[in-house]
Amino acid sequence: MTAAVHPLVSPWGRFGLYSFFIDAPEPAIVDTGIATSPAEGMVPALEAIGRRIEDVRWILLTHGHIDHIGGAHALWELTGRRAKVVIHEADAPMLRSRRAHVDEYLAGRGQYLGDLEGEAKQVAATNAVISGEMEPSMLVRGGETISLGGGITVSVHPVPGHTRGSVAYVIDGQNDVFVGDAVQVHGAANGFPGYVDPAGYRASLEYLRDEIRPRHLYLGHPYRRADGTPYGVELNADDARDALMESLQIEARVSDAACGCLAAGLTETDSPYSPFVPVARELGYDRDPTLEPSPFFTTMNGYRSQSTTTSFQRSVHNHG
Repeated sequence: MTAAVHPLVSPWGRFGLYSFFIDAPEPAIVDTGIATSPAEGMVPALEAIGRRIEDVRWILLTHGHIDHIGGAHALWELTGRRAKVVIHEADAPMLRSRRAHVDEYLAGRGQYLGDLEGEAKQVAATNAVISGEMEPSMLVRGGETISLGGGITVSVHPVPGHTRGSVAYVIDGQNDVFVGDAVQVHGAANGFPGYVDPAGYRASLEYLRDEIRPRHLYLGHPYRRADGTPYGVELNADDARDALMESLQIEARVSDAACGCLAAGLTETDSPYSPFVPVARELGYDRDPTLEPSPFFTTMNGYRSQSTTTSFQRSVHNHG
């Protein structure tokens, strides 16, 4: 038995939000958009294919960002609280608490944006788009297998990088792979890839390319090629391989620029790219780095944190 996959598009901003319906005896939805997505996007999309949201039995979350978990509580309610909600333990705090999203902002990109109202804006955003705080039904680390009935199983694979708790869900036998935002290519609207853990991101891309080798790859957003054209969110095997290879090539360029900038020392300037002006210059990046979710600063902070950790580990090793 095979499971059909249907994209579910929910209205939001310029591009909409994407979730995916796995049509199995115990149906699953991968990612949930924001608070309004289940009622405004999923319900009519499922009705159009003769399915009911009440019958969904699994809510599979690829990671903890608000545009992927914001609708989880609302969707769970629409299933009569019968669906099981699955998330990696590292990202579970973002499902349990709106405040976790605000703290993530302050500890990461918020350090560089110089927005005195940044914390208040994050509080307002989480209140507006997260439908409710909740305890997950199932915490995963990777290696688990989830049965959707009828011999259809989904395996869980850790793909940290975009967040520390990002996972890929793979429909076994079909090699249909759902990665959320774990494959960034050139990023989405901001034109820059966003990840908090550069080493994890690189290793995850290599793992997806070399070990998983998707037959179909489902992305959380229509990430862009170098010329700005979108890949779309449903990629065949050839496009999936290209997207993974291109993502690795871009990460290598960003890494070289970031590491060179960090080695030279950070300097505060009036530039909106400060203190990472050399990186923007080296990469020819000229978009607005303050536009949320500010992937430029998220990623630069990741390299900065990685550099600090590496220096500390070298110090311990040299004095051990």
